[in-house]
Amino acid sequence: MTSSSSPSQDAKRLAHAYPEGLRADALMEEDVAWSYEIDGDRDGDQFDRSERAALRRVVGLSTELEDVTEVEYRQLRLERVVLVGVWTTGTAQDADNSLAELAALAETAGALVLDGVIQRRDKPDAATYIGSGKAAELRDIVIETGADTVICDGELSPGQLIQLEDVVKVKVIDRTALILDIFAQHAKSREGKAQVALAQMQYMLPRLRGWGQSLSRQMGGGRGGLATRGPGETKIETDRRRIREKMAKMRREIADMKTGREIKRQERRRNKVPSVAIAGYTNAGKSSLLNRLTGAGVLVENALFATLDPTVRRAETPSGRLYTLADTVGFVRHLPHHLVEAFRSTMEEVGDSDLILHVVDGSHPNPEEQLAAVREVIRDVGATDVPEIVVVNKADAADPLVLQRLLRVEKRSIAVSARTGQGIEKLLGLIDNELPRPSVEIEALVPYTHGKLVARAHTEGEVISEEHTAEGTLLKVRVHEELAADLAPYVPVSAA
Repeated sequence: MTSSSSPSQDAKRLAHAYPEGLRADALMEEDVAWSYEIDGDRDGDQFDRSERAALRRVVGLSTELEDVTEVEYRQLRLERVVLVGVWTTGTAQDADNSLAELAALAETAGALVLDGVIQRRDKPDAATYIGSGKAAELRDIVIETGADTVICDGELSPGQLIQLEDVVKVKVIDRTALILDIFAQHAKSREGKAQVALAQMQYMLPRLRGWGQSLSRQMGGGRGGLATRGPGETKIETDRRRIREKMAKMRREIADMKTGREIKRQERRRNKVPSVAIAGYTNAGKSSLLNRLTGAGVLVENALFATLDPTVRRAETPSGRLYTLADTVGFVRHLPHHLVEAFRSTMEEVGDSDLILHVVDGSHPNPEEQLAAVREVIRDVGATDVPEIVVVNKADAADPLVLQRLLRVEKRSIAVSARTGQGIEKLLGLIDNELPRPSVEIEALVPYTHGKLVARAHTEGEVISEEHTAEGTLLKVRVHEELAADLAPYVPVSAA
């Protein structure tokens, strides 16, 4: 980690103390050795204060390629971006991790990350997010790197967006707009596209801008008579009204799609089929786990938000009980509330499930943060009462100490690897134990002419034992009350 700041008295002293070749190295060193000639008369408190306020360059974020032909090819299709974050709470490592995640999001959206800087502040500046002085320094970095976009690691107000753009002279977007762009690229189903479009319009509505006097207003009145001539509805107001109309139409369409999803859920409830929802941080391996458990063939890619549309597949426990397994949209820190609202009907799969498999990336530097971010969204959709199993995925690539820490802290947890199959059999057994069991245990001798009841016992209940006799099929099963009532006429007298 290095600091970047404007020339000062310290730099002048370094210039005298070091030859030309060593001076740059000394300036770029993370911890410059203390010496009396350079640091003897420095006020330590002021140095600490200036260091905290400086823009700190985060190393290792650049994705610029070395090969000339590849660079030329990528420059044709990729935006060149500089990342900027404001560190208000937590440690410096937390701030770096947040900016590293922003870099991964930018790459997923199709951008070329050139540089990243962090500003230490008590709270973001109300005008330019990082303050006017640091915004000018950011402008110098943009010119130096040749970037055409600045991405801020936070949600900017419309005023911050405009004023920061005025200083840096290139396009400025925030974390929310970046995530919305990724969702727009990856949405495939009609419902997913509608949800993303609604979230984008909600985000866009307060950020519309006018483009000069020619579009600033429409004249009112016309032939309306005296005292009716004058400024009418402005162009920006017209745009806002149209967006609100589109949003209302989009909400009606999503509500209609929600009805179809609810009918499917009611059918599963009617048939007493337990449901398991896979939830977790984006790129934690949810789709890989779904494929490993059910052979679903869902797209698997090492990218953030590679799959958005929920996938529901039929699965079977080792004891033969049927259940459904639903792969939900991935979560991320500071998931925009527009998306949470727009995807609420999709996330209801989590709230309506009987069990949540909370998948976390065991190879991530800070998996506890992932757990906290996902649980926050689960709380928002009202699924806090659903039982949860923490599935620590990518155990083959994880640090053993991290795995031990997670398994010790999370009481209902298991380490697996969806890639190698490690721990999958144990996970299936854990799902079998955790799924709600039918409440009534019954023994019935079902005639062979009523084979449909036997089939229902297998699909809707839990068969403990089954024996074929001369009179029919002798079943000992655990079933729900409705099926128990249908089997009651065939309970042997001795058992009754």
